Amino acid sequence: MNKTFNLLFFIKKNKIRTNGTAPIYLRITIEGKIADIAAKRYIDPQKWDIKAHKAVGNTQEIKTLNLYLKTLEQKVYDYHYEMLKEENDVTAIGLKSKLLGTDREKRMLIPIFQEHNNKVEALVGQDFAPGTLERYKTSLKHTQEFLNWKYKISDIDITKIDHAFIMDYDFWLRSERKCANNTAIKYIKNFKKIMRLCMANGWLSKDPFLGYKAKLKSWNVLISQKKKSKRFMTKNLHQRD
Repeated sequence: MNKTFNLLFFIKKNKIRTNGTAPIYLRITIEGKIADIAAKRYIDPQKWDIKAHKAVGNTQEIKTLNLYLKTLEQKVYDYHYEMLKEENDVTAIGLKSKLLGTDREKRMLIPIFQEHNNKVEALVGQDFAPGTLERYKTSLKHTQEFLNWKYKISDIDITKIDHAFIMDYDFWLRSERKCANNTAIKYIKNFKKIMRLCMANGWLSKDPFLGYKAKLKSWNVLISQKKKSKRFMTKNLHQRD
């Protein structure tokens, strides 16, 4: 059954700030039920067209504001269409929750990581070696230490993990933990498996590892680097003599 659906912007004059500007709100109306959402933008009430539901003027500031409002409006229409396709009973409150992201269950990284490790531990001797379990345990410990070092938190919503997070984690392993290249990459790969698990369950819509590149160094390269370092040290010693 089709439901009446309407959107409009308005300002709240009873919430005017000390600088004279009023907050702009988006009103969602479905079947007569209303839900208001703060647009997080402010405007001088004299520059607001009540009938047109938009800012008036030819300045770049006004044009940018109206473009932002139009984009927000389109986002609501897109979510409305998405919810209709899923055959949900679309309500004004439900649509507001979808827009604000409060409709989903918050999933935290550490419990997901710990559950993964528990499953690995249960399969040690069958699908996993004891050493694999220890690596994942250490990787979880490193992850917790990194969260405290970088963000001063003990856990994080997985949707907050992005490319910058991965790069900072990689840096932390190499700088603070003093991990060699191959060791750092192995821990990052362990973390990547957790992210892939989240992706597979539909908890993440974007892979935070996109754009991340790191290569393991072969034993030949490592041995060559050690030989070069040894020759360099020997040369310096001879020069001192």
